[in-house]
Amino acid sequence: MQLEVSDLVFSYGEADVLKSVSFCADRGERIAVLGPNGVGKSTLFRCLLGFLEPKRGSVKIAGRDVRDYSRRALAAELAYIPQSYSPAFDHTVLDSVLMGLGAQLGPFDSPSREQTNAAQRILDELGIGALASRGCMRISGGERQLMLLGRALIQNAHTLIMDEPTASLDYGNSFRVMQRIEALSAGGYSVIFSTHEPNQAFRYATKVLALKDGRVLAFGLPGQVLTPELLQTLYGVPVAVTQVQAGSRVFSVCTPYVTDD
Repeated sequence: MQLEVSDLVFSYGEADVLKSVSFCADRGERIAVLGPNGVGKSTLFRCLLGFLEPKRGSVKIAGRDVRDYSRRALAAELAYIPQSYSPAFDHTVLDSVLMGLGAQLGPFDSPSREQTNAAQRILDELGIGALASRGCMRISGGERQLMLLGRALIQNAHTLIMDEPTASLDYGNSFRVMQRIEALSAGGYSVIFSTHEPNQAFRYATKVLALKDGRVLAFGLPGQVLTPELLQTLYGVPVAVTQVQAGSRVFSVCTPYVTDD
């Protein structure tokens, strides 16, 4: 299954926010979307999900335009995990995950025992099974993000769209969430996530989509895309890229610095 974005243009009024954006995501890939604030990352995600109608171009899944999918059929292909979640009610964690079945159930249907058991298994696999009966307002930010990931997984969608999945999380919870994303990708899921942390892209992405002024500045392997020159163009600060060894693995990391000028 391939998600293909071709020559995508989207406008709010007269202003083009996305300008001829093109890229593709194959099964099992983790694509990090990088760019400064206001560059159109969230707008891009809304176009991928069919929430916004592009001015020009297309978003296709396995060769079929997302506009030709019913809402239920599209939910079987794409799942969305928002940047933050402020529940209006203190639903249990298990019930919150089961809400991901909304596109599969009729308006008066309740989840089956099999579906409830599947939701519990997902929570167990995410490491938060013990929280199933706890209210979603009474868990930590990291636990809530894993809960939202579980809600997306129960859709059985092939591609996960994640808007800054570690925003506002502490260092440990950020690591745990990204480790889960890496494991899901190894299991066959495609993951497209936005981030303000280039080091996350170095560590976890198989490809990077760099956006600037609504255009694709670069798309490709992290080591080829995330050069000091590109990072300075993106963020307007000088950046050094170095290598560090952690155990048996070597990672690239970037650090902004102040020049002597």
